[in-house]
Amino acid sequence: MTIYYGKALSQTATGLRLWDWSNLLWLLPLIPLTALQSKAGLPSIASADQHARRMYQKVLLWGMAFGIADVLVIKFLLHPQPYTSLPPFLQPFPYSIFLYCSGALEIELWYRMIPLTILLLVGKKWIAPKWQNQFFLLVAILTALREPLEQWPDGDWWFIVYAFSTGFAMNFLQAWYYKKAGFLASLILRLGHYCIWHILLGIYVEQFELIR
Repeated sequence: MTIYYGKALSQTATGLRLWDWSNLLWLLPLIPLTALQSKAGLPSIASADQHARRMYQKVLLWGMAFGIADVLVIKFLLHPQPYTSLPPFLQPFPYSIFLYCSGALEIELWYRMIPLTILLLVGKKWIAPKWQNQFFLLVAILTALREPLEQWPDGDWWFIVYAFSTGFAMNFLQAWYYKKAGFLASLILRLGHYCIWHILLGIYVEQFELIR
């Protein structure tokens, strides 16, 4: 749906971030890794119980809180002046829903499911049971560092500290809740962030800044 919608919209809109069929190929590891969750000591995607569903509500709020913080700092503190066009991190609504939901799934597969599953499978085989919790903590920290390091920002020192610390905190919480409630918990947390930062902010910019 994202692919077809993006192609149709690109005929009349500029600056779109498009998905193509190669993006679907990048999602294929999701299929075999889903079957390995229990072996890695992670909750199965298909067996979410009532406790996990309560976790989903909590992680959604966590994600939205990170999104609100980003909007307040980056938009209203650092860029209070109206945008004259959509910046690269925003896309036209409602296309933004399809793009960022698809993007969240791809990010969570490669930044969370693949490294956590593989490393925890290795840990199950080579790490003594008494050290499993410490090993998971190490894996969670290492995987949480990837995104904030890859997205290291320019700007004043305080903004760099803010961007790195919140990026690390969000990714660490995703790994933590993944361990407690499974892959969907990590995905929902990111979707909560994207809902505020990418989708609702995009609607605000389109409706209240670009139409001026």
